[in-house]
Amino acid sequence: MGWAKYQEDIVSRWVNDNYWGRAGGKPPASAVAEREIGAAAPKQEEQMTKLKEFTMSTARPLPVIVLADVSGSMSANGKIDALNDAVSEMVTTFAEEDDSRAEIHVSVIAFGRGGASIHTSLRPARETLWVPMEASGRTPMGEAFDLVRTMVEDRNTIPSRAYRPTLVLVSDGVPTDDWRGPLAELLKSERASKATRFAMGIGADADHETLTAFLANDEGRVFGAHEAREIKNFFRWVTMSVATRSRSTNPNSVVMVEPTDLDDFDF
Repeated sequence: MGWAKYQEDIVSRWVNDNYWGRAGGKPPASAVAEREIGAAAPKQEEQMTKLKEFTMSTARPLPVIVLADVSGSMSANGKIDALNDAVSEMVTTFAEEDDSRAEIHVSVIAFGRGGASIHTSLRPARETLWVPMEASGRTPMGEAFDLVRTMVEDRNTIPSRAYRPTLVLVSDGVPTDDWRGPLAELLKSERASKATRFAMGIGADADHETLTAFLANDEGRVFGAHEAREIKNFFRWVTMSVATRSRSTNPNSVVMVEPTDLDDFDF
């Protein structure tokens, strides 16, 4: 750049910065356009923020609650490890779902040593940090039924605007406590009775009578798993069914998905 050109640039900048403002004149059209664009940018960002907040406030919770048998027998043959991996994968997939209409929330109730307890509190899947479960003790399934009924009926935990929940029962044995009374209360409760239910029996010792009673549906199917791969396939079936519901125009509708369709689903 020559000296004359340099001086010309200096003068031009001084005129733009000082003359137009002090003289009360109008700057060139290009300068006006730049100012308008600069002023519009924050306004557009504000509008996008408001739109995002509106979307989040209108999305309704879609609860998924897993009742997981963590009795001592689950420690054999890698069953508890396979269960942990399957639930972790399910939570990760739910976290990646579009939540503009339905926001998938996840909770896990573990029943084994010490009774039934909330292993993972109900919260949006994208906010859930999965902590593996450990297996020990007996199979207090009746306590798990009582706990999940209390959770579903509590409108502070699951608000009235939430979509109907999905309950998933997983066990590899026979309940060691009274389960018939608690299950009857669960199935006749106002909100829990409307839940979509899935059940999986792991291994040959699983009590299919209890699992079938939990489904309370003549067309319901107890998924049988005899190896780790089948445990993961069951949870992929649950994941596909819930995700399909969340993507539908009416997430409260019953979506009939066959396990044979797993290969067509993008996990």
